[in-house]
Amino acid sequence: MGLLVLAGAMAIPALAQSSAAARALPAGQRTVLVMGDSLSAAYGLRASEGWVALLGQRLSREHPAWRVVNASVSGETTAGGASRIVGELRRHRPDVVVIELGANDGLRGLPTLQTRINLARMIGAAHGADAEVLLVGMRMPPNLGADYTQAFEGNYTALAERFDTALLPFLLEPIALDQAAFQGDNLHPVASAQPKLLEHVWPALEPLLD
Repeated sequence: MGLLVLAGAMAIPALAQSSAAARALPAGQRTVLVMGDSLSAAYGLRASEGWVALLGQRLSREHPAWRVVNASVSGETTAGGASRIVGELRRHRPDVVVIELGANDGLRGLPTLQTRINLARMIGAAHGADAEVLLVGMRMPPNLGADYTQAFEGNYTALAERFDTALLPFLLEPIALDQAAFQGDNLHPVASAQPKLLEHVWPALEPLLD
């Protein structure tokens, strides 16, 4: 646990030094920042078809004081997210940060402890910027071995408990067993599945918009 606290604190000083220089937002404007991988970057789709873009549309209807900024990058690992988050926090000054990362770590078989430390750094940076966090989890296929898949999935629960964040355990849960919901690579959801992902995320996110 000491490693998580240290890692979570590493990004905070650099953020504090630059907050005054961040671009001013319109009065009353609040921001949801999404830090994700290809699952949130609308890989293989038009940007407007992805669940994050659909979230923006829903916010404009139901919570018009809020906007969404999609800082997701296809192929992103937790290490990449940890290296980028301070800059994104400086630029956008979010009130809520959605962290949807880890799938690429798992697909590459990267050590689960390092994934946990990277995610902890991101959560710590967001909290240091006075933003609430929604941690969005992922699961790995069983071919990676039971020990790995259990440790990978357990990272999200452990971090949510340690840092008292909101948690959505598995982004793809509503479509995971529907082969027709995925593109030809069997990894990325099709456009028609994106509203289902948004409906899955929304109940975990909306309480943070108060």
